Amino acid sequence: MAQGVLDTSVEFLKGVGPKRAEMLNKELSIFNFGDLLYHYPFRYVDKTQFHQIRDLQEDSGAVQLRGILRRLSVAGEGRKRRLVGRLRDDTGYIELVWFTGVHWLEKQLEIGAEYVVYGRVNAFRNQLNIAHPEMERIGAEQVKKASAFAPVYPSTDKLNTKGLDAKVRRRIMKALFEKLTPADLPENLPAYLVQKFRFPSRFSALRQIHFPKTQEELQQARNRLKFEELFFLQLRLLQIRRKRKDAIKGWNFEKIGDYFNGFYKNKLPFELTGAQKRVLREIRKDLGSGVQMNRLLQGDVGSGKTIVGLMSMLMALDNGFQTCLMAPTEILAQQHFQSISEYVEGMDIEVAFLSGSVKGKKRKAVLEGVREGKIDILIGTHALIEPTVEFKNLGLSITDEQHRFGVAQRAKLWVKNKPFPPHVLVMTATPIPRTLAMTLYGDLDVSVIDELPPGRKPVKTMHKTENHRMRVIGFMREEIAKGRQVYVVFPLIEESEKLDLQNLQDGYEALSREFPAPDYQISVVHGRMKPDDKDFEMQRFVKHETQIMVATTVIEVGVNVPNASIMVIENTERFGLSQLHQLRGRVGRGAEQSFCILMSSFKLSKEGKERIQTMVRTNNGFEIAEADLKLRGPGNIEGTQQSGILNFRIADLARDGKILKTAREVAARILDNDPKLEKPDHHPIKWYLEKHGKKLKGWSRIS
Repeated sequence: MAQGVLDTSVEFLKGVGPKRAEMLNKELSIFNFGDLLYHYPFRYVDKTQFHQIRDLQEDSGAVQLRGILRRLSVAGEGRKRRLVGRLRDDTGYIELVWFTGVHWLEKQLEIGAEYVVYGRVNAFRNQLNIAHPEMERIGAEQVKKASAFAPVYPSTDKLNTKGLDAKVRRRIMKALFEKLTPADLPENLPAYLVQKFRFPSRFSALRQIHFPKTQEELQQARNRLKFEELFFLQLRLLQIRRKRKDAIKGWNFEKIGDYFNGFYKNKLPFELTGAQKRVLREIRKDLGSGVQMNRLLQGDVGSGKTIVGLMSMLMALDNGFQTCLMAPTEILAQQHFQSISEYVEGMDIEVAFLSGSVKGKKRKAVLEGVREGKIDILIGTHALIEPTVEFKNLGLSITDEQHRFGVAQRAKLWVKNKPFPPHVLVMTATPIPRTLAMTLYGDLDVSVIDELPPGRKPVKTMHKTENHRMRVIGFMREEIAKGRQVYVVFPLIEESEKLDLQNLQDGYEALSREFPAPDYQISVVHGRMKPDDKDFEMQRFVKHETQIMVATTVIEVGVNVPNASIMVIENTERFGLSQLHQLRGRVGRGAEQSFCILMSSFKLSKEGKERIQTMVRTNNGFEIAEADLKLRGPGNIEGTQQSGILNFRIADLARDGKILKTAREVAARILDNDPKLEKPDHHPIKWYLEKHGKKLKGWSRIS
């Protein structure tokens, strides 16, 4: 089979051998020809461009020079020993320095010979130099060969010092392509797609990504390989989604009855936004389709997800089913319980609460009520998934902030009803960029609430540095005098936890001096506290017994205090964008104007500045999520680290949104016309999936 060549161990490639093969295994997980082939360059040196030495400056970056090696000598002793050369062209000279491999290089380099030199320009004591440059001796054939882009591969110090530097890696790749033919890399896309998008063949694309002759060739190869990677990913996700829709039947909620209509006409406290109405229509359609609903509901903090969740529950009640809502923390579950109980007051609906802290007779009564069907809506923490919780007929399960639950935990809700599992609605206030949602949750239906309810004033965000501290304190005093409350948040990062708790302690003491008792009361909350102490402190703030809450990011999801109008975030530069946005969402929940004050030091990195400017500029969670994706990359966005879906070889979600969208549309169209990929045109896709499908498995499932 053609695959045979790619399965050959890398040690059998010319220029590698057992020792180098072992290094490639350990350092880069390259075991066979295939691994080597798919280890793409991360940049290219334009071998057609040469700089002149007189034009170089300290910030010239990486340059390519052509000149004669005029001097070569060893300087320094012991660990400071280095090899120093001098390269001269028609316009001047520059020093070349090597700190490792001195003995070997002395033998290799020849004074008086002409070289092509590539490396980064540095300055040391006002003298320009290039450390560890790539050196290639110029012969007659070298001049001819210099008209191409030279690939540079991801590497490590160990590889470079053991003779597997950029130059050698290029030689090895050339040796690999001498072994490969187009038959070893059969086409995996239908001919009509290759034609339509003007893609190079699969073999050509792989050769061009390693050794492009022109910028245009490189771009064509990139486009093809990015599309291919995203297309097969989307195809698998859509197949999983279809399979589930075919295989997993769901309860059919046929009617919209008195509960829903009565609430909509008489109890709804405000007019629904257009976005809320659209999402309810999508949910209604799912619940009446006879297939199990699996929908992700995204909405910014305060966009009104809870009311959509409640109205979905009322659809279930109209059809004689129970529902449950699971939240990640006791305090968040309590808030849902209180607000939902208030909404349905006087409607003959039994709402109950269950968490680890509900014990004894109370717990027994709740469990009995759920089992006998007397309780219509059960709200709580992961206590809901314990085996002792048995529903009479659970029709809809809602999970809030799902990324805080493990897959296994969520799956336990599935088996709470027979013969069909309950419908599943997952709510999150963490805005996920569209490209990431399509990838992480590509097998789910996604609904988005992208409008804020009328009457909500956007939070005003400002950036202040340490010299504005007294002004900020004065502003806090003014707001507290109006009867408002204030959050002051400190970072808490694992590596420097002791230091952070010290910061929080110092911050608390400084605030205690500015806001002395008995006139002012301050709550303190951090992750190291016992849950009961934490809840006690939070409840004091909720009840307005304290005016200021000093906290770490434990308040990111949870506390709803409409009276809190100021959020002061200390050391803003140490927070990610999404986290800052989540924190800001804790204020602006009442009718009053709210403020978010970002405190930082004067010294800010370029990225730190960009983050703070984004926060000041916009309140739109999706815009912020897109900016976060560009700044941090997909692997760092909350809840995605462990998904394994994001280790792309060449695609980049922050930049390749258009390609992803096209790939998904093409995949959907193909599956609509040919679900089993049986048409001759689609045989290449089917062959490739059968061959490599196993590697495409294991993506995060929500429910």
